[in-house]
Amino acid sequence: MNISLAPEVIFLIGTFPFTNTLLVSWVIVAFLTISAIILNKKITAVPRGFQNLVEGSFEGMLSFADNITGDRKRTLEFFPLVATIFFFVLFSNFVELVPGLGSIGFFEEHEGKRVLIPFIRSTSADLNFTLALAIISVVAAQIYGMKHLGFLGHWSKFFVPPWKSPYVIGTFVGFLELISEFAKIISFSFRLFGNIFAGEVLLLVVGFLAPYIAPIPFLFLEIFVGFVQAMVFSVLTLVFLKLATEGHGEAEAAVHA
Repeated sequence: MNISLAPEVIFLIGTFPFTNTLLVSWVIVAFLTISAIILNKKITAVPRGFQNLVEGSFEGMLSFADNITGDRKRTLEFFPLVATIFFFVLFSNFVELVPGLGSIGFFEEHEGKRVLIPFIRSTSADLNFTLALAIISVVAAQIYGMKHLGFLGHWSKFFVPPWKSPYVIGTFVGFLELISEFAKIISFSFRLFGNIFAGEVLLLVVGFLAPYIAPIPFLFLEIFVGFVQAMVFSVLTLVFLKLATEGHGEAEAAVHA
């Protein structure tokens, strides 16, 4: 049994390392893309069967998002990004439940030892993936903020001139808010990575020590954790997008309402 914090390299493309988490991410992208294309071709005016289930699920997600944004128009604007993050993270998390995790692969010599390089590893257990997703989420919030408030309107929330703020409080608070914007990248990435990597290691260890009955309760636990982590990441992204598109006046009105 080999537990590695970093993803394992399957092969090199020139000097670029193609890892097992990158392989799984492309499989997930292909699966979601093909599923969306097939579903789109089979959509009918009167929904039946699976289409009913999908439409009901999406309507429930839209209603839930409306409770956060307070505006269906804004919900529809944010929904493609937020829903994509949710499904991508959800399927990435559930990869750790696939049979053969950590046991199907090939052997290679590493520091004089024969080490198994697995083909399957949860993408969310790769800090590179969670960091990239966190950057996308935070950068998207800044882009939407500039789109709704204008370039100066958005960044003036963080850079407040001292002469416009009594006792320079606004300048200091704006600077703290700017730091918190980029601190989200660290909290986002490590929260998702830590939960999924820990679950992956737990399942690997339990499966190695007692491979038949013992892992079953932990599998249900990881299903719950995987869903919750996907929901937390997407909902927080939606909250950040909403806050980024509101000026200080709107935020204060929401607080006093």
